[in-house]
Amino acid sequence: MANCVAELFKIKYPIVQAGMVWNSGWRLASAASNSGILGILGAGSMYPEVLREHIIKCKKATNKPFGVNVPLLYPDIDKLMDVIVQEGIKIVFTSAGNPKTWTKWLQDKGITVVHVVSSLKFALKAQDAGVDAIVAEGFEAGGHNGRDETTTLTLIPMVKDQMTIPLIAAGGIATGRGMLAAMVLGADGVQIGSRFVASKESSAHQKFKELVVNAKEGDTQLTLKELAPVRLLKNEFYNQLQDLYKTTPTTDELKALLGRGRAKKGMFEGDLDEGELEIGQVSGLINTIKPVSEIVTEIISEFNEAKNKIYTL
Repeated sequence: MANCVAELFKIKYPIVQAGMVWNSGWRLASAASNSGILGILGAGSMYPEVLREHIIKCKKATNKPFGVNVPLLYPDIDKLMDVIVQEGIKIVFTSAGNPKTWTKWLQDKGITVVHVVSSLKFALKAQDAGVDAIVAEGFEAGGHNGRDETTTLTLIPMVKDQMTIPLIAAGGIATGRGMLAAMVLGADGVQIGSRFVASKESSAHQKFKELVVNAKEGDTQLTLKELAPVRLLKNEFYNQLQDLYKTTPTTDELKALLGRGRAKKGMFEGDLDEGELEIGQVSGLINTIKPVSEIVTEIISEFNEAKNKIYTL
């Protein structure tokens, strides 16, 4: 499927497996790359030497391109970037921060840089910073998100109208039909996260995967806007958060309830009550846990089938 995203990353299909914290380890990234899409390691949940270990294992498991996602809101970013350069990574996705900080530094070392944004304003800033491509993510997406709650359906054409670089759509995309819809709106490719959480190779805890496939419409909510907006599955922690909001809490009180390590506790360790369970609205469409290769085959098959149906409209 030749297009600018596939050409940029040297992959078969213009699909990126999102680099999600506690979900996107070397097994998922290598399986994604071996399936013809771009696998991404999620460095947000990794110490520098843990990232190095995942990169080394991913290299052994695939000879296809893969990249690393680095959320810029975490500490030790300089150490993570040093590991990325030392290990010869050629594709880096940055998010949750200023793209000017690292884009040129990475590009000077021969690395392709993609920045994730949630609004037209930040898309333009990323383009001005010289990134090679942009991921525009609607607020349907799981994990950390935009405060403005702009949907993918609205965001993609807004951004496309003012972009001169490749545009990758994210947020609410888990199927071939969703992929086609995003590309009709102007995207050159798609980034998919939640669907790959419910894969055999995801590093998420089995209990979390099963909760995702049992999720229904309305089971997720965007919250914690005062800190860093995040979409979560509703659970006991979420209920505690809602009770706290009734008291008009300060940011310090919200931070105290959130504490440290809640995302790891929920998604990686399987504490479905007290953990932070990050997933997108599209979880309501995910009903099975499958190997990555089967998920990709299913998406491409459905994409082609839906594309053929367009001609009958």
